Amino acid sequence: MKTVGLVVNRDKPGAFEYAKDLIELLEYKNIKVIVEPFVGEFVRRNDLAVPLRDYYRFVDCIFVLGGDGTLLGVAREFSLYNIPLLGINLGHLGFLSEAESDHIPAVIDKINRGDYYLEERMMIQAELIREGTSKAIYHALNDICIAKGTFSRIINCAVYVGEQYVTTFNGDGLIVSTPTGSTAYSLSAGGPIVSPNIHAILLTPIAPHSLSVRPMVLSVDQELRIEVSATHEDMGLTVDGQLGVRLQVGDQVVLKKSPYVTSLIKWKERSFFDVVRKKLMGDQG
Repeated sequence: MKTVGLVVNRDKPGAFEYAKDLIELLEYKNIKVIVEPFVGEFVRRNDLAVPLRDYYRFVDCIFVLGGDGTLLGVAREFSLYNIPLLGINLGHLGFLSEAESDHIPAVIDKINRGDYYLEERMMIQAELIREGTSKAIYHALNDICIAKGTFSRIINCAVYVGEQYVTTFNGDGLIVSTPTGSTAYSLSAGGPIVSPNIHAILLTPIAPHSLSVRPMVLSVDQELRIEVSATHEDMGLTVDGQLGVRLQVGDQVVLKKSPYVTSLIKWKERSFFDVVRKKLMGDQG
C-alpha cells in the first residue's frame, strides 16, 4: 500500500480531528495520503488536496471515515475502478465498516503486513424504462427500493423473471437487494440474512396487503423486471436509500447483476457471521 485516499463524512462529530491524526499516523508509516480539498483546508494540508473524482488516478485503496451510509456512497462512486475500500466506523452500527476508530494503529500495521483479504461484493444494476425509453441506469451495493409516498395508497409491483410472470406485490412497496443489503432495509422489512458470498437477488415486500406474501430469493442469471402501477403518482425509486427519482404509473425497472463489484478490505480472522453476531445480535464475545 503506497497511497491512501481518505473520504471523510464531515457530519460525523470529531471526523476532522480524527482525519488529522490519521494523516499523521499514515505519513509516519511512510504511506502517502490524499484528501478532498475541504479536508485539506481544515487540517491545513492543502498539499494533499485532490478532488474526489480524481482519486482513482492516485490511490491504492480508500479509507472511508464515517458509517455505512458514507461507504455506500463511495462504493457507487468508485465501483467502476474496483478500488479496495476500508470502512472506519465513526457511526453507530457500522455493519459494512471493518475497523473501529479506536483501533487504527493496529489497522495500519495489519494492512502493511498484508494481514487482510479483499472481499468482492456483488452490486445490482437497475434501469428505469418509461414509455419504452431508457431514462437512467443505477448501480447499488445494498438495494433498490420501489415505494409509495408518505400518505398515498398502496402500489402494485408486478414481477417478471425474464418473460415469466412471478407474482404481484401489493402494499407499500418492494425492496430488491443484494446479499450485502440483506442486513439493511430488507432485514427490517422481514427479509432473510444472506451470506455475501452468495450471488442472489432478494425480493422483500414492504407492508404487503396479504398474509400469504413472503420474501423471495432469486437467481442472478436472468433479468428481473418490475412493472409499477397504482391509482396515484406518489411513488419513487431509491438507490441505497440515498439517491431518489419519482416514478410514474407504467414505469418498468429492469434489474440484474451489475458488471461492477465493491471490493472491501476484510480481516482474515473475522467472518461475516462474527459481524452478524456482534452487530445484530448483541454478542460481544
